[in-house]
Amino acid sequence: MFLRCLIPTALAVVVGLTFEPPLVIACPGCGPPSGQTLTNEVAQADFILYGTLTNAKPDPKDPGSSKGTTDMAIDAIVKSHALVKDKKVFTIPRFVPPDPKPYKYMVFFNVVNGDIDPYRGVVVSTESKLPVYVKGALEVKSKDTPTRLRYFFDYLESNELEISADAYNEFAVAEYKEVSELAPKLPADTLMKWMKDPNTRASRLGLYGLLIGHSGKPEYAKELHKLMDAPDGKFSSGLDGMLMGYVLLDKKAGYDYLLKLVADPEKEFLVKHSGLKTLRFFWEYRTDVLSKRQVLDGMAALMAHADLADMPIDDLRKWKAWEMTGTVLKYADKESHNTLPINNRSVLKFALAASWADPKNVQAADHVAKIRKANPDRVKLVEELLKDEIKVVPKSPEPPKAPK
Repeated sequence: MFLRCLIPTALAVVVGLTFEPPLVIACPGCGPPSGQTLTNEVAQADFILYGTLTNAKPDPKDPGSSKGTTDMAIDAIVKSHALVKDKKVFTIPRFVPPDPKPYKYMVFFNVVNGDIDPYRGVVVSTESKLPVYVKGALEVKSKDTPTRLRYFFDYLESNELEISADAYNEFAVAEYKEVSELAPKLPADTLMKWMKDPNTRASRLGLYGLLIGHSGKPEYAKELHKLMDAPDGKFSSGLDGMLMGYVLLDKKAGYDYLLKLVADPEKEFLVKHSGLKTLRFFWEYRTDVLSKRQVLDGMAALMAHADLADMPIDDLRKWKAWEMTGTVLKYADKESHNTLPINNRSVLKFALAASWADPKNVQAADHVAKIRKANPDRVKLVEELLKDEIKVVPKSPEPPKAPK
């Protein structure tokens, strides 16, 4: 419902309760999208108006509620409908208390069984470029993804939160193949300028680092190195994308930096997790850059950290990297690791899967037999979990071949 929460408490306010499927993060190095893209929302709305709210009238029979009406002086019809064709003013069936400050509103409407439902309102300044932005987004909607992303690139650092957040969401939900096709054509100097700007939101740095990595300009590798070593720690939230970019620009120096980072026991969890995501990237997306052995060595270093050992172990199982059996099993009896049930379960799942995949894997079979003898119920439970997982987990990508 279009309620009093429409009154601006920030530059943009999302109103109403909707149940949506979880958004998939497609772009490696990107943080999670903050919601649906405006392009998708426009497609779902029956009509959208932009303008000024006036003449708000509460329902005298229900004071204090949202019942009543509010007129909208229409500046632009973003998405048309027969109900608003040629209209200059449209009456919204909700009472929106007037605000002393001047604002513009973009309101999304649905028509349900003849009833008008203004289910979302975006509040912006009177100088907002939101209508122009949305119009341009709709014009490129049917074009290929790299062309669409090029349009949104120019708005990534817009000073309007609603616009910049939406432009970022377009990148966050794009496939890596599409992002990588566009990236070499983007102005790398602009990206580096954004990265060095103290006002740039930390959540963007992973994307920018990844894009710079595709610039083909190795001189930016040293710049990324300096930024990642900044003492203020600002870059930790986008570290994964910056690491990806560093390795892409300078494979040797970047990999050495990455391996040192994931092996350092003093690094905080989020930093080591960024290293993990970077190794996943080079295993799953860029098999042409790092060899299989290089990635596995990085995963072995990560397993030494009890606070996230379960993650690389689970990845190795999904990657079917059974040659890592000995490395994985040495943590089964390591005190720092075996006190955490999640690590024990990951080791057992790996051993079970390895023994199922290769009956000749004696190490894995012996570990399963040992645990089964001590705790048969535990093995049975993990077997059931693993069988269920195998049914729903997509087929793992084939391990990359080491470059010649």
